[in-house]
Amino acid sequence: MQTISFVGRVMEILSLFIFLPLLLPSASATTFTLYNKCPHTVWPGIQPGAGKPILARGGFRLLPKQAYTLHAPAAWSGRIWGRQDCAFDASGRGHCATGDCGGALYCNGLGGTPPATLAEITLGPQDFYDVSLVDGYNLAISVMPYRGKGKCSSAGCVSDLNMMCPVGLQVRSGKDNRVVACKSACFAFNSPKYCCTGIYGNPQSCKPTAYSRIFKTACPRAYSYAYDDPTSIVTCSGGSYFITFCPHR
Repeated sequence: MQTISFVGRVMEILSLFIFLPLLLPSASATTFTLYNKCPHTVWPGIQPGAGKPILARGGFRLLPKQAYTLHAPAAWSGRIWGRQDCAFDASGRGHCATGDCGGALYCNGLGGTPPATLAEITLGPQDFYDVSLVDGYNLAISVMPYRGKGKCSSAGCVSDLNMMCPVGLQVRSGKDNRVVACKSACFAFNSPKYCCTGIYGNPQSCKPTAYSRIFKTACPRAYSYAYDDPTSIVTCSGGSYFITFCPHR
């Protein structure tokens, strides 16, 4: 199990204040500041909830050490994830090794192809947010609230699960055969037991499995399976959010 050291936590907090000017101009609105701490380029994907507006056309490129701030309207909900190893032509058509959204730079409302680590946020009088591994894992993500009221703790998966992914769940790159993502057991085996469907479609019968326990041990502040609510959902009121890719770097 990996944990963030005290020095690492201090550096993460300090990194937030580096981008404080990005947040201040919109103090009355909710902002999502996406920061790429990975040593490689990440292409964030954004999928709004039903009936909610698409932000930033649903996707863009984020270079290493680069930040990008989005302004979210009241009551917005949706999910944000990172795509990696992408290549797009001048028209925005192409492909990503993980998290691909229909072969397009701009996802325009489409979700990412699993496996992908998801940051999920619902804004309201009280915001709800989490980081989910239910659709698998491709990149480490953390969500840190800023300016909020209430508990407002961070959520995320800061460990590199690709380093410990069981063989049956591994997704490997065609170029160099490295592990680039880790499937969920549901996606890998399509079994009601792992997908929490059929007779397992309730929290009483759908329990943690050996696979979800690997995810939970490595990332205790992230959803490891469909009914992993008590230790995974975080709430905050009136906050803005700093979403970091590869926060362990």
